[in-house]
Amino acid sequence: MQVTLMKGKIHCASVTQADLHYDGSVSIDRALMEAAGFLINERVEIYNIETGARFATYVIEAPRGSGTIDLNGAAARLAMPGEKVIIVAYALFDKAEAETFRPRVVLVDRDNRVLSLEVSQQRPASVDLPAVHSS
Repeated sequence: MQVTLMKGKIHCASVTQADLHYDGSVSIDRALMEAAGFLINERVEIYNIETGARFATYVIEAPRGSGTIDLNGAAARLAMPGEKVIIVAYALFDKAEAETFRPRVVLVDRDNRVLSLEVSQQRPASVDLPAVHSS
């Protein structure tokens, strides 16, 4: 059995553009992608801090150093330029991985430049996955 844990997040990013007529996704500055550990085409959840909207999409790469956080397609209706969002990726872990994994937390400034990259010191207190019995 596996558990789903936060893999990485970009906290309090500012939406830079919302393009309704682009085929879905979120465009993220390559430097931010790397800091958070996001991959191209990876599923992410986006939480609009100002409206409470929560939605999922996938990552596409924007130029490094651009500060880009562009919402495309249907996602463009869920956050407007200037609004603050949290972008989170999750991953599946088995028990051994879950007990040692530390997610990345990227804090950004108002221009979506990395202020700090933290590797969480918190870990699951105990990961007791049920034993699988075969009959």
